Amino acid sequence: MIPATTVPGLEAHHDGSPLYVHGGHDGSGHLGLGDEARVRVRTREGSGVVRVWVRTVEDAEPRFAPARHLGAAAGWDWWEGRVRVHNPVARYRFLLEREHDGAGSPPAWLNAAGMWGHDVPDVADFRLTAAAPGPGWAAGAVTYQVFPDRFARSTERALAESAAAEGASGWAAPDWAVPAMWGDAVVHEGPDTPRQLFGGDLDGIREHLDHLEELGVEVLYLTPIFPARSNHRYDASTFRHVDPILGGDSALVRLVTACHARGIRVIGDLTANHTGDAHEWFQRAAASGARADGTGVGATSSAAERDYYYFGPDGTYEAWWGVPSLPKLDWASLALRGEFLEGPGSVVAQWLREPYRLDGWRLDVGNMTGRLGAVDHHTDVFRVLRATALAARPDALLIAESTNDASADFQGDTFHGSMSYASLTRPLWGWLADGIAVNYFGAPSGRPPRIPAEGFLAQYRAFSAAYPWDVRLRSLSAIDTHDTARAATAMVPGGQQVAAVLAFTLPGMPMVFAGDEFGLEGVNGEDSRTPMPWDAPERVVADLRGLYSRLGHLRREATLRIGSLRWLWARGDLLVFVRELPEATFLVAAARAATAVALPAGVLPEGWPGAEPALAVGRLVLEPADARPRPDAQGAAAHDGAARLAAEGPAAVVWRLAGPGLPAEG
Repeated sequence: MIPATTVPGLEAHHDGSPLYVHGGHDGSGHLGLGDEARVRVRTREGSGVVRVWVRTVEDAEPRFAPARHLGAAAGWDWWEGRVRVHNPVARYRFLLEREHDGAGSPPAWLNAAGMWGHDVPDVADFRLTAAAPGPGWAAGAVTYQVFPDRFARSTERALAESAAAEGASGWAAPDWAVPAMWGDAVVHEGPDTPRQLFGGDLDGIREHLDHLEELGVEVLYLTPIFPARSNHRYDASTFRHVDPILGGDSALVRLVTACHARGIRVIGDLTANHTGDAHEWFQRAAASGARADGTGVGATSSAAERDYYYFGPDGTYEAWWGVPSLPKLDWASLALRGEFLEGPGSVVAQWLREPYRLDGWRLDVGNMTGRLGAVDHHTDVFRVLRATALAARPDALLIAESTNDASADFQGDTFHGSMSYASLTRPLWGWLADGIAVNYFGAPSGRPPRIPAEGFLAQYRAFSAAYPWDVRLRSLSAIDTHDTARAATAMVPGGQQVAAVLAFTLPGMPMVFAGDEFGLEGVNGEDSRTPMPWDAPERVVADLRGLYSRLGHLRREATLRIGSLRWLWARGDLLVFVRELPEATFLVAAARAATAVALPAGVLPEGWPGAEPALAVGRLVLEPADARPRPDAQGAAAHDGAARLAAEGPAAVVWRLAGPGLPAEG
């Protein structure tokens, strides 16, 4: 027999979803300071748990309160305790007391990282936050990322190219650029990498909104649209206008208006950490200069912009990762804050208001913004940014990039969510790794380390545990992005499809990088920025539009958007979990290779035998482990609950079942 402690599906469970927390987010009312939430936990019947305590931390001091037994249902005991939001972030976990045998049984602890046989630090405790929740429209919403230069040329620009002389681009490229024809190979190494310009524009995106709608897209995320001297535009030369190459300010108005008419939200990409060295602020700052003795400034310009950056007495300056074209902003400058962050005339507010009406921002390198050595303005800066954004647009969404563990920055009081590189993208690549050399987030190995399902689950839990549930629902869940290799290249054949099913069925905002639906490939971020293969079937590697469309529309189910996440199995080649709300359960199984596994009785939810898949990729069979079902008293087939799950290769299946059994008070 497999010990229950090694099978996640037999462990006690709690999370921040509406199934387990009452009195909080997602339509059930906002928790403010001093409010109380009822929190529920389930323990397996027969596990020996006789008492449950809720351990909270108030003013950094632990407190214990008993949880009452609500009753039993479907093989589970349910308990309920209370958590008071005494501090802006209320942390709690559960202490489970078991029946004592002759030697005495140790208690068990349950926190957001799982079950423990010993006391653990508070870092992975469950969290409730007094911060206002993020916008309801964003929770679990299907997001589509577009790198504007490579998505589509508008009809007008494409006609100009067709009429151009052979070898010419047919449109006016700036002097810094290396113009490219739409079918040219992508330059992804060497000095021309950021200079190669294909000429995609915002009207080109607008003309392909039917494509996004067919995929079930609810949020369009645009990488930077401001003028710059690169194809990626993270080196902005101004934040006050849209790049004329993209069609200018009016093109953004047309795009957002068209998206909103279809129910699609639009978020922009903002670099609050740095500008380009061609930025108007930096140009004025550099022109102001410093006196020969290193004091003061010259008379050629105001010194205000000089304070926007970290200049040394000799004229040197701090730059992001030492890249001279990306000078770093100094958020000690009150003038910079006024220009960029504060009030309705700020950069942050300008694009959220009429006539542009963006629905939010994704903050580039948000984890580094405001931080340099001993200087740390990060939290202060982003609290001001949040206040300004929400004043301009009360339902705006704020997401920040963070490539590693930045959970302390995501407690609901600044950003609504993060990019889930550490908790999802990297462990997915590891579990589905094909051994091919790709840029693995800068790791010296040059390829993802292959890990078993146990490793995926451990990493997923470790990096997501410290996030409040509300934040997890509004974090971007990507299998790849414009900054990474393509999943199709990094993963085993068929792995991208499995990864897509997981991204669309786990908590968060599943994000599709434009081109994933055509199976596009790339060994690094630059190589992945391939122009879309419109009207070029020979460049379609794998037509996955049908899969992404089915996933996008399945994601409209509330259970997959905000429902609880309970892991049932994680070993070797197989992952199994459920998403649950009172009205429905979704059972998800994913395999990375051919495998056959016997799941013990009690692991799977009720009602699984004979259930028809709501979605499937590859071939994966779930059936009762007993090949000769025993008739019950009424003559119907009966099973002991044990199951056999077999896959012939990479595969994933989603089943829709009835809601979980709840005690009478539930």
